[in-house]
Amino acid sequence: MKTFSAKPHEVEREWYVIDAKGKVLGQVAVEAARLLRGKHKPIFTSHIDTGDFVVVVNADQCVLTGNKETDKIYTRFSGYVGGKKVETPQKLRLRRPVLLVEKAVWGMIPKTRLGRAQFGKLKVYAGAEHPHEAQAPKVHEVR
Repeated sequence: MKTFSAKPHEVEREWYVIDAKGKVLGQVAVEAARLLRGKHKPIFTSHIDTGDFVVVVNADQCVLTGNKETDKIYTRFSGYVGGKKVETPQKLRLRRPVLLVEKAVWGMIPKTRLGRAQFGKLKVYAGAEHPHEAQAPKVHEVR
């Protein structure tokens, strides 16, 4: 018996919509990352992009548990002296709410060329509308 390995041209991709309204950010990110990587498919192959497209709507209405809204810190550094930028989820939500979901999902996929290709299939929108109706996405429920 031989080990099965998926070929890139054999992978059939589907579109899924996740509604983040009132859902915990981490649980939304886990489901999105699982669908993006293709771990829900029986043909999952770790070195091939077998994942699907994921559209996350209402990203501005996802919730954080506990005191994370004010205590959690997102840090970035410009490379210059004094260039450290610190931001809480509360401030980030006001500035650009889709980044909350994008940062959470990015932390759950590989930091390689394959991971960047998988992350490119993630589409996040702050409101309930999205321009991907033509792809007939399936609704994916987050527990």
